[in-house]
Amino acid sequence: MSVEATGIPNAEALYQQAPCALLLINEKGLILEVNQTFCQWLGHTREQLIGTRKLQELLTVGGRMFYQTHWMPLLAMQGFITEVKLDFLTAQGTVAPMVLNAGRREHEGQVLNAVSAFIVADRMRFEQELLQAKRQAEDALQRHVVLEHELNRQRELAVDRALFAEQMIGIVSHDLRNPLQVVSMAAQYLRSQDMTERQDTMLGHIREATTRSQRLINDLLDFTQARIGQGLAVSRAPIQLDRVIAAAVASLRLLHPHREIAFSASDEALFCQADADRLAQLLGNLVSNAVTYGDGESPIDVRVSAAQGTVEIAVHNVGNPIDETQLSTIFSPMTRGAEAGGEVRSVGLGLFIVSEIAKAHGGVVEVVSTAQAGTTFAVRFPAYASGGH
Repeated sequence: MSVEATGIPNAEALYQQAPCALLLINEKGLILEVNQTFCQWLGHTREQLIGTRKLQELLTVGGRMFYQTHWMPLLAMQGFITEVKLDFLTAQGTVAPMVLNAGRREHEGQVLNAVSAFIVADRMRFEQELLQAKRQAEDALQRHVVLEHELNRQRELAVDRALFAEQMIGIVSHDLRNPLQVVSMAAQYLRSQDMTERQDTMLGHIREATTRSQRLINDLLDFTQARIGQGLAVSRAPIQLDRVIAAAVASLRLLHPHREIAFSASDEALFCQADADRLAQLLGNLVSNAVTYGDGESPIDVRVSAAQGTVEIAVHNVGNPIDETQLSTIFSPMTRGAEAGGEVRSVGLGLFIVSEIAKAHGGVVEVVSTAQAGTTFAVRFPAYASGGH
């Protein structure tokens, strides 16, 4: 059966319409045979090329130089060339980039070079786009590195500034203690002297201002220790909690003579292991907070209790509930609520110190605040430290 009978194109048709350019040139580059594909790509006829044009004459200036300096010597030396890119000029003057393969052979005493070529315009465009994308990615990475470096530098500066500020707070607060002690001692001395009613009133203001300043200094020192160190230091020892808190409540009644502070305990003798001075400080901050934000008329209730190896100190006041948006940050330092004309003002460290004291005792502090029930701060911690008895 013949090829024509099967409907398959003959070899000549396959050669002329091959999906690649096929050429046969002599050792000087003269085109001896060429298929129709190559002619279509460059816009020439076979008659214009065969026997009249050399392959190098169809190249750009750069391509001709490469042909003379690399193509011909390499082909003569090793007998073949693979995947060499050269730019051809079309009849219209445009550039047609191609990748060429060539092989040398001898036929009837003459040297012939068989050449195949493929158009690579799409491939070059893809490679250029890929290269551009790579450059953009490298630029983006470089910008990211620079930005990350700058952010790290800013973070380091912020940490240094914060540490410096906290150290200064600690230093200044510590140095303020001495003059305040002098003022306090002078006020105590004046109390023993005969004074007019107005002088006694002014002395009361001095004592109150001194007490507030001392509390503020203590809070600042504790804040500095908590932020720079490893938390507040406590010295736990066996105490009778109901007596310690009752004594602290008695002192707070003198500090807030215009407010009623009630105290109750679930047991007559409630023992635990804790730092009595720190618990008195904790209670003072909670009561001060209740005085500031309570309604100013209802009693402030202080209660201590114990259950299943845990002790609890709770302070309750009636007044406007804490806004829900503030509950998540209420124990953060430098945080204050909307004041309701309370007697005691602060820089917003009181509840932070309460939280730190609770942590130092291995406990937690929680708050529940509603319009109906009022606000209750409850501090719970183990009655005895780990390993205690």
